[in-house]
Amino acid sequence: MPFDFRRFDIYRKVPKDLTQPTYTGAIISVCCCLFILFLFLSELTGFIATEIVNELYVDDPDKDSGGKIEVTLNISLPNLHCELVGLDIQDEMGRHEVGHIDNSMKIPLNNGDGCRFEGHFSINKVPGNFHVSTHSATAQPQSPDMTHVIHKLSFGDKLQVQSIHGAFNALGGADKLSSNPLASHDYILKIVPTVYEDMTGKQQYSYQYTVANKEYVAYSHTGRIIPAIWFRYDLSPITVKYTERRQPLYRFITTICAIIGGTFTVAGILDSCIFTASEAWKKIQIGKMQ
Repeated sequence: MPFDFRRFDIYRKVPKDLTQPTYTGAIISVCCCLFILFLFLSELTGFIATEIVNELYVDDPDKDSGGKIEVTLNISLPNLHCELVGLDIQDEMGRHEVGHIDNSMKIPLNNGDGCRFEGHFSINKVPGNFHVSTHSATAQPQSPDMTHVIHKLSFGDKLQVQSIHGAFNALGGADKLSSNPLASHDYILKIVPTVYEDMTGKQQYSYQYTVANKEYVAYSHTGRIIPAIWFRYDLSPITVKYTERRQPLYRFITTICAIIGGTFTVAGILDSCIFTASEAWKKIQIGKMQ
């Protein structure tokens, strides 16, 4: 007897003349196909789209930066002349720079009565501060007005990602125009390193920060201390990493198979139950139920 390979077929076919179509089965079949189509399109949309996964770890992500962080500062002092405005930088590594002028610009405001300071500078990755003051002025004013508006304060590169809404410019829009003109302002910053890795593995480095602030008029034994706008910073040892990912292909295929198989199985059970109940009801109606 010749070997018949068809005996391994586990999907035996039933001749059409042995099957019976019903209206209920047709309705269930159409609903089943529409349901599968809906779930398939939903899964396909999720597979095409990317997701952002975040994680925390302890490390310095940007080891090639030379221990530096780039800072961008944009601040307006509407009641202080530009020749009086200066930027001072100091930290725990011994840096003490008064009147930083590199990559900075002063724009007169209010017919020269005010000033807008825009600067790009670097700080060391150690605790320290930078402050806007009149310390670098040739002659110190008697009552400098330190009321101000902060347009931008950011650290590191700007992430070109719209789906991440972090505190990269937490002080942007801070308005202190109604504060005491003779008061100093302390902004306490906690800088958090942030990494974004796209689908190609390319990484971007930036920094988020939290902020707390206080306003005060300082005095010493010689009298009132000249006010300033202080930005005191410290770095967090925790790094936030955002990774762009897409659902693996094998998971998408597995999900689609589960949708199709599960839907057809449930629909078959439902159709079988309805058909059996319908046949039993017909037998009762004609008095043939044993």
